[in-house]
Amino acid sequence: MQAFAYDKPASSADAARAALASGAKLIAGGQSLLASMKLGLSAPEALVDLGGIADLKGITVSGGVVRVGAMTTHAAVAAHAGLAAAIPALADLAGKIGDRQVRNRGTVGGSLANNDPAACYPAAALGLGATIHTDRRDIAADDFFTGMFETALAEGELITAVSFPVPAKAGWQKFKQPASRFSIVGVFVSQGPQGVRVAVTGAGACVFRASGLEAKLAADLPNSWSAAALAGATVSADGFNSDLHGSAEYRAALVPVLAGRAVAG
Repeated sequence: MQAFAYDKPASSADAARAALASGAKLIAGGQSLLASMKLGLSAPEALVDLGGIADLKGITVSGGVVRVGAMTTHAAVAAHAGLAAAIPALADLAGKIGDRQVRNRGTVGGSLANNDPAACYPAAALGLGATIHTDRRDIAADDFFTGMFETALAEGELITAVSFPVPAKAGWQKFKQPASRFSIVGVFVSQGPQGVRVAVTGAGACVFRASGLEAKLAADLPNSWSAAALAGATVSADGFNSDLHGSAEYRAALVPVLAGRAVAG
């Protein structure tokens, strides 16, 4: 791993200024970035550590919204009683990410900014219709995830928090790769202020919404919220990932199955 400069600013404003320096890269929990640096896949000239910025951490539940600071760890999300009461599926998702080290070091903002194709938090953000707050603007989840490891973030733009609207119902199911515990396929479903949403991770180059499954679940309302609405549903394998863990067709077959289990709770 090559030499690099290191800066640990005390405020979001200082971090944003430092991030604009040539060759600088923001680091949150470091669970993805440091690994890629060790493998030589990333070689930033400087790291801007967000760990010392207190106002990027914490969770509030108020007015039908759960707001999570960008530097809040997965473990803190999983353990927060107010969040677990408001959105149990989000707490469940956080508690099943990686192992204890990852959950105690990895952060919500870092996961969203990295946008790994098999990460869990992008599915929660998209599946709940979250808003990603930055030091410059607010970005709807539908507009945030743009491609493999790509987001709508501009150069040096800093995620400060994420707001999740509290749904009437929500569920999460993940068919995990047993070594990494990333999603071979993961599905987050919700019925809330933005209607029915079904978000899928692990299956394609980027998290996406399964509109066909959303339509089937929406047609089942307001009478019920039942996995039976997805009976016989299929998803096209076009554009899906195919690797040693599962073919595109296998992943496509998993999506409606996991969606049904998520609905059933």
